[in-house]
Amino acid sequence: MKFGTKVIHAGIHPDPLTGAVMTPIYQTSTYAQEAPGVHKGYEYARTQNPTRAVLEANLAALENGTHGIALASGLAAMDVILKRLEPGDEVISTNDLYGGSYRLIRRVYEKYGIKSRFIDLMDGEAFDAALNENTKLIWVETPTNPMLNVVDIKSVVERVKGSNALVCVDNTFASPYLQTPLDLGADIVLHSATKYINGHSDVILGAIVVKDERLAEEFHFLQNAAGAVPSPNDCFLTLRGIKTLHLRVEQSCKSAAQIAEVLRRHPKVANVYWPGFPNHKGHDIAKAQMHRFGGMVSFDLKEDTLENASKILSNTKLFTLAESLGGVESLIGHPASMTHGSIPRPERLAVGLTDSLIRLSIGVEDTSDLVEDIAVTLSRV
Repeated sequence: MKFGTKVIHAGIHPDPLTGAVMTPIYQTSTYAQEAPGVHKGYEYARTQNPTRAVLEANLAALENGTHGIALASGLAAMDVILKRLEPGDEVISTNDLYGGSYRLIRRVYEKYGIKSRFIDLMDGEAFDAALNENTKLIWVETPTNPMLNVVDIKSVVERVKGSNALVCVDNTFASPYLQTPLDLGADIVLHSATKYINGHSDVILGAIVVKDERLAEEFHFLQNAAGAVPSPNDCFLTLRGIKTLHLRVEQSCKSAAQIAEVLRRHPKVANVYWPGFPNHKGHDIAKAQMHRFGGMVSFDLKEDTLENASKILSNTKLFTLAESLGGVESLIGHPASMTHGSIPRPERLAVGLTDSLIRLSIGVEDTSDLVEDIAVTLSRV
């Protein structure tokens, strides 16, 4: 089944009771039982919900996995994955990642004895030096947030082969339309489904997809035991959003390519970060493991000041200044003060995240209008 067919049909069937084509919202907290333990497969809505079950089946199919687990947010999904670890275990992660992921690993789990190492996952020597018998999880973002670095998933999987470490890929920036990490050997895929998967900026939701039955059982246990489950309405809205995932991401990628080129040629722009450029250090890897180069673009200014960045951030007409990404509307953000504010400034600067770095999430508006908005705004700086 091709991807454009999966988003519409995989795991989705007309409602057996009414024939409804759209999956109903089962807005209930509990279910009637004929006798103790005798029921229709549903007991309590934290544990099971029909709307959520359909979403989980659909997500699993999109990532070419066998089991999907839906959570209340992307960080709730990450929290479930980290809950598998024990004191003394170590996590290796990229040194360029979402600030919320950094915060959860460093400020929450380190106090429980979970050690962390943030390195350049594209540096083979650094990776091999960090990997040891206590390493239980490799946390990969690719493309990374917000520097758009690309990590070779197959290479990471190969380097940990024979160890006790699992490889988890945060696939939020790419979406399963562009990249399927399980096919490249990863053990776990995570999404902030708030972003491209839902795509309409009206839901907070997270997802985990795996192929391994044992991992699926552990994650379902933690989903129920910890209780951070999404509402039936949010599951319904996410299923609705998924149906246009391929169309939305395709348009975002096409527009991003043109906007990145405009920025690269602009005299006031210092650097443009987008994997589609042939001189991008991860271009060849992205070309090999991604369907397209993504709808995210970051850039910084030649006059690297927060004041200059603020002039752009506050004066676009179509790009809305807001956190998040992956919606139908284009967004503009300032990672240093927004999504990555929890990362110490020296660590941000070490990976190139300057005070003037601006991150664009390209929506599905007309490309020429978006290009004009950026060009006019830059001319006023």
